Amino acid sequence: NENLAKYDAIIIGVRAYNTQDWLAANQELLLNYVKNGGNLIVQYQTQAFYGTVKTKDLGPYPLSIGRGRVTDENAAVTFLQKDHSILNTPNKITQKDFEGWIQERGLYFGDKYSDKYTPILAMNDEGEEPLEGSLLVTKYGKGNYVFTGLSLFRQLPAGVPGAYRLMSNLISLGK
Repeated sequence: NENLAKYDAIIIGVRAYNTQDWLAANQELLLNYVKNGGNLIVQYQTQAFYGTVKTKDLGPYPLSIGRGRVTDENAAVTFLQKDHSILNTPNKITQKDFEGWIQERGLYFGDKYSDKYTPILAMNDEGEEPLEGSLLVTKYGKGNYVFTGLSLFRQLPAGVPGAYRLMSNLISLGK
């Protein structure tokens, strides 16, 4: 854990918990990193393909992944926690940050989760109910745990400025 303490944030890639046994074997180490002040960002995982998530405790509190997704890259985004630091520090996130997204807003959102998680955004495809599991955050010990189903893995390589601004906020959380 001392080796991890030097990192401001650790970002877990998409489907990593579906394919990497070593990651699941080190989940306790990662959660201790958070407890001691670290910032863990877990990008989307799936229970639909590539087997199941290889750890029973994806987060520090109960969290299960559904099949919820928003495929309209222009779908409206509602800010549920306008004052949360994820939307304000170091960048003030606005509707403009969700312009120019490609292919989709996100997929495999958290669908059942402890009330210790705070949903930050809501969004939906036309004619569907709003989904609130695209960006979840919880304080755990001295640190922060983030789960996001937002398709940042598509937006960052595409050079979408708002995705970079949001990712900067996620990395800076609590700093």
